[in-house]
Amino acid sequence: MYSRHLFRACAAMAGAALFSIAVFPNVHAQEIDSQNSQNQSPPDTNVTQPENSGSAVHKLPPVGKDWPFYGGGGNAARYSPLDQINAGNVGNLKKVWSYRTGDMPNEKTEGKYSPENTPLKVGDSLYVCSAMDILISLNAKTGKEQWRFDPKVSDQSIPYGATCRGVAFYKNSDANDGDLCASRIVAGTLDARLIAVDAQNGKPCPEFGDDGNVDLTKGIGQTVPGWLSVTAPPTIVRNIIVTGTQVKDGQAEDAPSGVIRGYNVLTGDLVWAWDLAKPDMNGMPPEGEHYTRGTPNMWTAAVGDEKLGYVYLPLGNSAVDYYGGNRSKAENEYSSSLVALDVTTGKPAWHFQTVHYDLWDYDLGSQPTLIDFPGENGSIPALVLPTKQGDIFILNRETGESLFPVENVDAPTGGVEPENLSPVQPVSTYHNLRKPRLTERDMWGATPLDQLWCRIQFRRASYEGRFTPPTTKTPWIEYPGYNGGSDWGSVAVDTKRGILVANYNDTPNFNRLITRDEVDKRGLKAINEQPGTESGSNAEGDGDPQVGSPYGIDVNAGWRVPFTGLLCKEPPYGWITAIDLKTGKTLWDHPLGEARKNGPFGIPSHLPVQIGTPNNGGPLVTAGGLIFIAAATDDLIRAIDIETGEVVWSDELPAGGQANPMTYEVDGQQYIGFMAGGHHFMETDIGDYVMAYALPTGEGTK
Repeated sequence: MYSRHLFRACAAMAGAALFSIAVFPNVHAQEIDSQNSQNQSPPDTNVTQPENSGSAVHKLPPVGKDWPFYGGGGNAARYSPLDQINAGNVGNLKKVWSYRTGDMPNEKTEGKYSPENTPLKVGDSLYVCSAMDILISLNAKTGKEQWRFDPKVSDQSIPYGATCRGVAFYKNSDANDGDLCASRIVAGTLDARLIAVDAQNGKPCPEFGDDGNVDLTKGIGQTVPGWLSVTAPPTIVRNIIVTGTQVKDGQAEDAPSGVIRGYNVLTGDLVWAWDLAKPDMNGMPPEGEHYTRGTPNMWTAAVGDEKLGYVYLPLGNSAVDYYGGNRSKAENEYSSSLVALDVTTGKPAWHFQTVHYDLWDYDLGSQPTLIDFPGENGSIPALVLPTKQGDIFILNRETGESLFPVENVDAPTGGVEPENLSPVQPVSTYHNLRKPRLTERDMWGATPLDQLWCRIQFRRASYEGRFTPPTTKTPWIEYPGYNGGSDWGSVAVDTKRGILVANYNDTPNFNRLITRDEVDKRGLKAINEQPGTESGSNAEGDGDPQVGSPYGIDVNAGWRVPFTGLLCKEPPYGWITAIDLKTGKTLWDHPLGEARKNGPFGIPSHLPVQIGTPNNGGPLVTAGGLIFIAAATDDLIRAIDIETGEVVWSDELPAGGQANPMTYEVDGQQYIGFMAGGHHFMETDIGDYVMAYALPTGEGTK
């Protein structure tokens, strides 16, 4: 790990190099040995049995030659047993093909693209979704397009960003291979639909909903384009498609519901709905009613356990993040919690809350990872739950109990609603990624003026450490910020070595609650109060009205200096770490990201100085002892030796690398697949590139 002194020594040697560092954090934003897991049979396999299908059971191919799930295997370890590419030969890795989706911003959508896609691979095909939800099948060996389906999503439907992280694959074992939609791709869209198309030709599945479409706005009540979207892949468990929705934060308390729904994978019929504030209503609301407005939503990816019949839901916060005085008891019970839902009933089995009375937008962004945890008396069915605060919890996935003690630490209770704040907050004793509390000495600047400005701001702000309460008369410092810790890129687990890999951010936010008078004077309007306008222009919390509460919110994400665009906190801002899975002890912890694409006023420095930039997108780990990751704002994809943390290979990408890599095999050749799509909040170059890397033909083959 770089110490502060080493960093300053490097800065001195680089001379003017670190003058040019800038970072861009304006973004809100599985498996121990799979053959022995109690998760599935085997755990890398999604066992599905269509209703009324007799005894037929279909098993998707295990992760290895294929990458059949968004997280690789069914338990989202982002681990592959392929080992053809290893630390000894990865230096010979070359790009073997590149494909462009053609989905790039137009004049109206410029500055709103963040594709974040991880392709699936099943059989000979890759399945990709573009930023605007165009579904594409590629030949996995050559990258040649096989088919595409455009659901015609409108530009107005973009929430904070045009994002499609992935799709789901399903095969009906009762159907004949030549039947239409015997195998299908299921995806959510920015305009709040579930769509199903034939995996072989891209044609809509006519028996699924209305000619392949299910309308997710039904029962929601009032909404407008861009307020309710789906950006994460759906999860299919026991033939039920489970999906949440992304509800654009900070607009109004009277926002669309965060209801979670389950649909029949063949017909698209609603099987159940879980409205956390109306637990007795299990289906569509009665005529004239709607699901409870403004409740915590699940915008990220869930994960399912076929054996238990549970789906694990990482929930966010209520519709207004930074004021909670009007929240219901149910909202306070479930916000920022992981909920285990029984997919046969749609009812909660247990839930685990990571923040009490969350006023910091610390929603759960990471997909959990299912593992068999090595216990004293044998393996324990468990899951890994990372958070934005940097905590990593290990929970028994049957009961929700933590396998390590959870410490309740004292938390400050001032701010604008001291009577409501929790006096204690949960902290993991297994592992956390947090750095020490900020001090004035941590205020940094590429110029003396930057540093002076940041130190003055530090002194005028309210800061009581972690969970500093929101304030309005003065700004307050939120550290980690809402893009701290682990976000949607999630973690990866090397199932053979027992190593957990996590990349994470270490940046603060500089926030202030703004009064209703100030909201009105600034003309801040909720998305439903400005019909005809397009969503997505501001980062989350950057001038959000929070209609219905006494305050709006201003968030300076990453705490950037207004003149140079640099950050107030001293680097590094982004890290990657390896953790011993059994003990939770750190094996190594290194900055992630070079200064090469960053600089003051947005001017690239072109300096290969490893200082640790903000990063979004997660890791892939392989049996070859490698971690593949892009994520940082330097537009590089890297291979890292999992034992040492040493970067052993890298390649420059044609656009930003804010997506998760994947790997697969064709004809005995291992490929590393990746989408370089860039990210508007991370301010990396936007692109539409899907690409694959491999060793020279014959090298490493067995």
